[in-house]
Amino acid sequence: MISGKVAQFIERENLFSLKDKVLVALSGGADSVALLRLLVTMGYSCEAAHCNFHLRGEESDRDEAFVRDFCSALNVSLFVQHFDTAKVANEQHISIEMAARDLRYAWFEELRRERQAAVIAVAHHKDDSVETFLLNLLRGTGINGLLGIRPVNGFVVRPLLCVSRAEILAYLEKIGQTFVTDSTNLQDEYTRNQIRLNLLPLMQRINPSVQDTIINTTLYLHEVYAVYKKGVADGVERVRTSRGLLIDALLQEPAPEALLHEVLYPLGFNASQVKDMFYALRSQSGKQFASKEWRVIKDRNELLIEKIQVVEDTNEIPHFHYTMEEMEISGQFIVPKDKCVACLDAAKIDGELNFRRWRHGDVFVPFGMKGRKNISDYLTDRKYSLLQKEKQWVLCCGEQIAWLVGERIDNRFSVNENTRKVVIIRVDYD
Repeated sequence: MISGKVAQFIERENLFSLKDKVLVALSGGADSVALLRLLVTMGYSCEAAHCNFHLRGEESDRDEAFVRDFCSALNVSLFVQHFDTAKVANEQHISIEMAARDLRYAWFEELRRERQAAVIAVAHHKDDSVETFLLNLLRGTGINGLLGIRPVNGFVVRPLLCVSRAEILAYLEKIGQTFVTDSTNLQDEYTRNQIRLNLLPLMQRINPSVQDTIINTTLYLHEVYAVYKKGVADGVERVRTSRGLLIDALLQEPAPEALLHEVLYPLGFNASQVKDMFYALRSQSGKQFASKEWRVIKDRNELLIEKIQVVEDTNEIPHFHYTMEEMEISGQFIVPKDKCVACLDAAKIDGELNFRRWRHGDVFVPFGMKGRKNISDYLTDRKYSLLQKEKQWVLCCGEQIAWLVGERIDNRFSVNENTRKVVIIRVDYD
């Protein structure tokens, strides 16, 4: 009987106990209705939460009215939240489905804390896990994407993963319990629905027990994943640096492309990008790849990984503190041997001093030299990485560069035996 299977699953997976309060996500569909009925019947303390996303007109309001009547009949407290989902999706430039999911789970967690519930129970079942497996397989994924839906994810638990949708419908029919149907689930316009309505029926004609076969595969992969995860963690430890990944060390790993995938996939890079990066490991420096929030740069010996920082103001403020002081000198003046201090001859300064990032085409005359040198070439000679180059600042006097910060001053502004007044600039990166 379905209640026995669910009770055993809850206990085996240690989802929650009889003393815990359970917040049940209640849409009004068959799955969530069955979940609440089962938990109440088994003696669990439940409250319900319903989201009205206002995406299906009168149907959305019909669902809300149904869950209100349903919870009233069960004597279960119900909490309802209304969302302007389309507006949020438009403002955040994300899909309607993603907006609804984000809104739903953010509110569920807020309500869980407010009501002091132990967990949020959602009604995913065995069929959902199979669909997720196939969906990830079609899109392309690592082993983590082939594990199906997990019983526990933080405070979210899924007590119905042990039963199929057919079992759920049979249970509701047996007890005479009605439910509402989301008409969009009957449409063939979304990938998951295409899997549910087209692909799975075809697979079942080939193998009637295909769902159990896939579930058993995901259970096996859970065990394999534990071993795989330990191997990945050890591999990452061997190749990681503070700035990214060591290329030579990565290429010596047993499965370097898989290891690269596991590092970069969580940062938003897709399988195609990871493959391109892997092919670029032996190419020249300079290739860049970007996800929404991160970028990877192929440098000489490393893959540099950096979070993308959006600079909204072209007059960027330096990330360091600095002081400037002017002082008269007499006799011999000893220039401090500190890369964070620059001493300039005040008489040679004929414009405003200001900091900015260096730009391609910038040139200066490094102290101790007479000829000009491109800053790009200077930094390359100093073996600066591409990320280090991008973070390099200069101190300008009008249009001329007076100091390559942290490196050398420009010889045209240097202190000599004729200097009577110096400007001392100190930068502090703390």
